[in-house]
Amino acid sequence: MASSSVVVRVPATSANLGPGFDSLGLALALYDEIEASVHDDVGGSAAARSVQVSVEGEGAGELDLGEGHLIVRAMRAAYDRAGAPQPRGIRLRCHNRIPHARGLGSSSAAICAGLLAARALGAGALTDDEVFALATEMEGHPDNVAPCLSGGLTIAWTELSGRPRKLELSPHGGVRPVVFVPRTRLSTETARGLLPKDVPHADAAANAGRAALLIAALTQRPESEVLLAATEDRLHQAYRAPAMPGTADLVQRLRVAGVPAVVSGAGPTVLVFGTPDTHDLIASEVGNDWHIQPLDVDRSGAAVHFPETR
Repeated sequence: MASSSVVVRVPATSANLGPGFDSLGLALALYDEIEASVHDDVGGSAAARSVQVSVEGEGAGELDLGEGHLIVRAMRAAYDRAGAPQPRGIRLRCHNRIPHARGLGSSSAAICAGLLAARALGAGALTDDEVFALATEMEGHPDNVAPCLSGGLTIAWTELSGRPRKLELSPHGGVRPVVFVPRTRLSTETARGLLPKDVPHADAAANAGRAALLIAALTQRPESEVLLAATEDRLHQAYRAPAMPGTADLVQRLRVAGVPAVVSGAGPTVLVFGTPDTHDLIASEVGNDWHIQPLDVDRSGAAVHFPETR
C-alpha cells in the first residue's frame, strides 16, 4: 500500500445551474472530509473482510456502516478497476457537512472520496481520467463528479464512444452562490423519473442558447440581469416541480423579483447567484423552512493529503 492512512476532502457541487442539464456543474466551498485507512492487503475472501465506518454530521445514524457504505463501495471499485488486491480491512471516519438528498452532490462527493482514497492506498495505477470515468459510471452522469474532482465551473459531456469528458473553467470573482436548503429531501432517482422522454425542439434550442449565455455570464459578466436571463430553463425544472412545490414556488418568487434562482441539481435545494444589493431582497422571500447559506466557489476540487504531513 502507498500509505496506511489518508485524508480526503471533497466539495459540494451544484449541477445543471438552470439550463445546463446533465452538463454544467459548479463546486461549492462546503466540504465532507474522510480519513481512510486499510490493513492486511494480501487479499482474501469477502468473508474475511472487515469494515469499520463512523459518521459525524450529515447522515449520522442513517448511513450503512459496513460494505454498503458508498465510500467503501467506491474504494472496492477502485481496487478492482486498478487490478490491485482488495484490502481485508477498511476503516473510515467521515465528517459530513454536505446535506444528503438535497441536490448538492453528496453522492458524487462520497464516490470521489472513495476512489481517491483507494488510489492513495494501493490503487495507484488509476489515472485522473480513469478516476473520472469510474466516478461517472458509479454516479450515472458526470455533471457533479466533474466539479467535485476539478473545482470551479465545469462542462461535462460523453463522447460517442461512451467516454466521459470534462472542461474546467474559472468562474468570475463576482460569482457569489447562495444555497437555500429545505428540511425535505428528494432522491435523484425520483426527480429523474419525472422527466419526459422527449421535449419540444424549441425548448431544447432555448436551453442551448441559455447554457451558452450562462457560461459567458459566470466567467465574464456575472451581473444579475445577465444571469437572470442565462438561468432560464425549459428542460427539467417545470417537470420536477410537482415533487418539490416549495422549491418551485421559491424559485418563481425570487425570479419575479429579479433574482437569478434555479433548482440545484435534482433539488430540492435552491441555488441563487446573489449580489450584495440583493441580499435583503432574498431574505424577505424566504421563510423559516429554509437554511440560507452563502458559499464561496471552490476552485481547487477534491484534495488528498496524508495525516503525518498535515
